[in-house]
Amino acid sequence: MLEKITNTFSDIFRTISGKSTISEKNIEEAVDKIKMALLEADVNVRVVRRFVNSTIEEAKGEKVLRSVDPGQQFIKIVHDKLVSLLGDSKTDLKLKGPDTQSVILFLGLQGSGKTTSAVKLAARLKKEGRKPVLAACDLVRPAAIDQLCINAAKAEVPVYKEDIPLPGTAKDAVRIAKNARDYARKNGYDTLIVDTAGRLQIDDGMMKEIADIKSALNPDEVILVADSMTGQNAVDIAKTFDEALHLTGVILTKFDSDARGGAAISLKSITGKPILFIGTGEKIEDFEPFHPDRIASRILGMGDIVSLVEKAQETIDMEEAAKLQKKMASNEFTLEDMLEQLQRVKKMGSMNSLLEMMPGLAGQINPDEIDMSGMKVQEAIILSMTKKERANHLIIGPSRRKRIAKGSGTSVAEVNRLIKQFEKTRLAMKKVSRNKGMQARMMQQFGGF
Repeated sequence: MLEKITNTFSDIFRTISGKSTISEKNIEEAVDKIKMALLEADVNVRVVRRFVNSTIEEAKGEKVLRSVDPGQQFIKIVHDKLVSLLGDSKTDLKLKGPDTQSVILFLGLQGSGKTTSAVKLAARLKKEGRKPVLAACDLVRPAAIDQLCINAAKAEVPVYKEDIPLPGTAKDAVRIAKNARDYARKNGYDTLIVDTAGRLQIDDGMMKEIADIKSALNPDEVILVADSMTGQNAVDIAKTFDEALHLTGVILTKFDSDARGGAAISLKSITGKPILFIGTGEKIEDFEPFHPDRIASRILGMGDIVSLVEKAQETIDMEEAAKLQKKMASNEFTLEDMLEQLQRVKKMGSMNSLLEMMPGLAGQINPDEIDMSGMKVQEAIILSMTKKERANHLIIGPSRRKRIAKGSGTSVAEVNRLIKQFEKTRLAMKKVSRNKGMQARMMQQFGGF
């Protein structure tokens, strides 16, 4: 995610941070490199010009040139300007209270991830305590309704659909949308998310169909789903849709695969519409609110500890964590517990996304060079054990180790290595759990969380 532009910014900041004094020439050289980085990231030319001019104006002020740490002051200015381009602050959905129905209209081109994003948002709203239902109004793309229903079933969110010969007409889509609204009201669903038909490209027929649905439903949110990897093209599409349908916000998909970041940086400045969410993977839970300050920090290689902690909190049950701490203190940590921890780490996301949230590591470590196979091997070995063996590793003698190696497709040496590592980990955990001073130092290293 954003690797290319992050690497460039990291190099620029390393150079300027190493200077004890900073001059107008230093600033001009750094800003010139920033300008090239933004243009290479496919950021709109007008946005780049505005960013560069305002950065130079502020960076050449007495405050920076005479600062105790001019390098850090310059970096802060660049960070603040980038946050401003991205939208200043997080924008929340403007939905009514749970006792009143809210309607969210989804639109976008084919292949943008519109249907998947509709399900992801429904799953998120359900997790937040709302009661969503999806409306299948894409009557053009073959299998669109099936895709919506299959993904919605995984998220345990209901879908309103009607069996009609496909492709359906614009009138059919409007009628189904109205019926879905009535169905939602009668059955107590407080949020209706309408998945509309996309096209391979923008055309008048598509715009009119969506405009008619919008007129019939009077939605609270009109959200465009755009592919962030298309860069400036995504911004142009958003501008066209906004002029015709008056968007309230945008969801950028495939953000985890976007190495440049041009769409995210340009979109708010060009359209005036906020980025509401970003899609960061294929799983239903790979869907995050868009925080301009956090994304700016990631782009500049400064990490994103807040999001990292939030991801950890989503995968860790506090009650289970308390039980685990007691086990660690009493030396009762088992291989079953180790297996659970391995699986929780996997749920936190890809190694790439985790690395870029860690200050100083974004752009410095290639996630492809990190050997994740070891974790997979450990998981396979533990899964090949019986429940009794996971509960008490001391009973795993030579014959059992041979059986476990065969069952997991590994070697006896690898099984021995895992058990030895487990015993060392168990001992280290016991020491940490009983040493309050060591715990406090570890917490400080992780930013006080």
